[in-house]
Amino acid sequence: MPLQIAPKRLLWHAAGHIGTRTSTIASIRLVQTEAPKTDAATSAAPKATTQDAPQINAPRSYGMKVEDFTPQPLPRPIGMLAPPRSGQNTGIDPRTLMQKREDLTNWDKHLVRREELKAKISRPYFRDWDNIKMHDGKSFIGPIRVFKAEKSLFFPNLHGVTLENSGLERDTTPVLTGNASIVALLSGRWAESQIDFWINPSKNPELAEVLKSNPEAQIVRCNIEENSIKAWMIKLFMSSIRRNFAEQDWSKYFVIKKGITDEIREHIGYLNSKVGYVYIVDQHCRIRWAGSGPPHPVENESLAKGLQRVVDELKKEKLDIVAKKNASKTAKK
Repeated sequence: MPLQIAPKRLLWHAAGHIGTRTSTIASIRLVQTEAPKTDAATSAAPKATTQDAPQINAPRSYGMKVEDFTPQPLPRPIGMLAPPRSGQNTGIDPRTLMQKREDLTNWDKHLVRREELKAKISRPYFRDWDNIKMHDGKSFIGPIRVFKAEKSLFFPNLHGVTLENSGLERDTTPVLTGNASIVALLSGRWAESQIDFWINPSKNPELAEVLKSNPEAQIVRCNIEENSIKAWMIKLFMSSIRRNFAEQDWSKYFVIKKGITDEIREHIGYLNSKVGYVYIVDQHCRIRWAGSGPPHPVENESLAKGLQRVVDELKKEKLDIVAKKNASKTAKK
């Protein structure tokens, strides 16, 4: 009997004399650990946003390992749901010291952060390299035609240093806005060699002709290196990288270290960090076409024709704007 009564007395004694801040926080934590598990992610997969990302049936660095896979054409437009803005996805924590302190004592945020760390730690380090064994890492096949403008989704803002001598960090959104762009995402020599098959003039002369005859068209390269040591090595050899590009293209080569979240990867189909990806992005930062891995011959053709289509739309839009301005001036007279 004493063994049964003692715990009740101890509980009553604690309930009547809790007065310190430490005990209060401890009691709150005990209560909140009983909250439903739906508040935090229960798997290594990225959490869904208000609207789910377009699903691409392809191997990923998380979840079950895929033993057999055949790339399929993109079934629908991919991209972010909202237009990009400069200053987004910089990887810089904007919180003040007071906000950071408050977040440290917020148990709900602590649980979410803990699940995010568990998801990252649980991912096999060599999974992306294993997935390269299947079709050289190709995640999907580019569509034959560009997606319709009104149905297309957006390319996110990315933030990093460029090849310019200033060394200042810049956003991709101002570079993409108002132009018809091919955006190449690459990380490492393997991805760089794949991108070369897409955009090198000797490999895709039709695309080279479109770029040459249309000043509105451009290529923007984003070298993504989230490993701090490798990113430092890239910066160390910036001068040698500059020699490979014309000076007017230095502002269109970005080195990205931070800011590419799992949500972004899912939405834009950037599913294997070791593989090269190419996108056609229009003047409003909408993804009109996308390709991955090494290109099929028909994909190179689709890339060139798709860029020309977007350039034609851009020219038509500019002419319409000029016509409207002239019409308004005439009406005022």
